[in-house]
Amino acid sequence: MAPRSWDDEDETPTATGAVAEARALQELRAIYRQADAAYAPFSCPASGECCQLSKTQRQPWLWYPEWKLLESRRPLPPPREDGGCPYLDASGKRCSVYADRPFGCRTFFCERIRGPSRQPADTVDALLRRLEAVSQRVLPSLSGPRPLLDWHAEALSRTTVTVAPLQEAKTQS
Repeated sequence: MAPRSWDDEDETPTATGAVAEARALQELRAIYRQADAAYAPFSCPASGECCQLSKTQRQPWLWYPEWKLLESRRPLPPPREDGGCPYLDASGKRCSVYADRPFGCRTFFCERIRGPSRQPADTVDALLRRLEAVSQRVLPSLSGPRPLLDWHAEALSRTTVTVAPLQEAKTQS
């Protein structure tokens, strides 16, 4: 029997709900490991400059499983007053979700990357297509990735809407 490729059509029924999300997160972690391996020869100055989103006017775009991983494993941080990534630590220099950081953060969209003269563009492209396929299996209605801050703002608005009635009920009792 020939080994299967990640893009072979799966003949098993499509999983739904929590099972589908769990499978997507598992595959996302595999994609992240492969991206990390592809970028092992490169280094980052770890200045946190690329995480200053309002200054750089750039931010990572996340597929649904990437956002679910960030959202599900820790409390949602408030927006930063300095316009930096909400997942930066208080010093503004270190990622508080480094192990779960998005694909775009793993693949150094920073101009200060150091390493071989050519980045692994073919590998990145293949991994991005795989990430898109994983996302489409879980959330077919999502037509593309979304900016990190859009996901974050939407999640904060849901939290505010959910928490407000609970706080109101507590003050009335």
